[in-house]
Amino acid sequence: MSVLPPATLRLSLDSDALAANWRALDALSGRAAAGAAVKADAYGLGAARVVPVLASAGCRDFFVAHWGEVPDLLPLVPAEQIAVLHGPVNRDEAEFARSTGVRPVLNSLHQIRLWAESGGGTCHLMFDTGMSRLGLEMVHLGQEALSALDIDICLSHLASADEDCAQNADQLRHFETVRRTVTARRYSLANSAGIALGDAYHADLTRPGIALYGGIARSELGGVIKPVAQPEAMIVQVRNLEPGAKVGYNALFCASKPMRVGVLSVGYADGYLRCWTGKGHFTWQGQRTPVLGRVSMDLTIVDLTDLPDCGDGDWLAADYDLAASSSATGLSQYELLTLMGRRFSRQTGC
Repeated sequence: MSVLPPATLRLSLDSDALAANWRALDALSGRAAAGAAVKADAYGLGAARVVPVLASAGCRDFFVAHWGEVPDLLPLVPAEQIAVLHGPVNRDEAEFARSTGVRPVLNSLHQIRLWAESGGGTCHLMFDTGMSRLGLEMVHLGQEALSALDIDICLSHLASADEDCAQNADQLRHFETVRRTVTARRYSLANSAGIALGDAYHADLTRPGIALYGGIARSELGGVIKPVAQPEAMIVQVRNLEPGAKVGYNALFCASKPMRVGVLSVGYADGYLRCWTGKGHFTWQGQRTPVLGRVSMDLTIVDLTDLPDCGDGDWLAADYDLAASSSATGLSQYELLTLMGRRFSRQTGC
């Protein structure tokens, strides 16, 4: 059987920075411990790479969204450390949770009934304190079905922690009511941004996500969080352009002088979207070069005129600071990470 050649795209993970980010967030959580949101394949960076690094750093609580994400984590950490945020919506999912030992997050009276009918066991419980998304409504406090549950973590989720707004205090007040009413071993409210809101929001367990991976959820984290992910693309062709040569779809760029350009093996199908047209830059050996013309599905063109030694087969790194890239493109820091597609090989390094 022929050996598949290496990919011409790679997404590097700085494991030291990842571990340092978790330790920093754990310290900022005060008396609370920090868990980790590793849903969406650890925000696109690869759960199989991320989870062992976080576990070695000291993390003991991992949160995914879908049941289909569980098998990748089971060989890496004990099942009881894995929580599934969407909860069991049918009997098959409830029985899967019981057979594996993974902890379901129960979000409704329907899910509570399913869990009880499947035989029950230790679970987590979500309350909606003002986001109108997942979780029991506040009017369900005091329901008899809740008293029969063996709840490890009782949690809620902040909707606007990245802003200074009244909703944060409103949600905290509702969550304190939940804590006084629902018996659980631990309580959890704060996400990445919520950690920066201070001790009142930390409870027993915080659940950072984007900040683990280099995102700046609030300005207070700007000097604390380190970049973790670096997308890189290989040059697959070099071209010499004459004045007047048009570049890319719809001829958005026209050469005004002789130019040397490189065609990179990355495009919007890989998550490097059209919004980078006229805005994106790549770096080679510390030298920065702009994107020319429109980003296409599989290819992006950059100016190599001032990089005479850069050529076919060389790797260029995308300028991909999450906060700055979000400001430049209008994409959220979450989208910038999770959009990185399957054609990127996932590299681990320091």
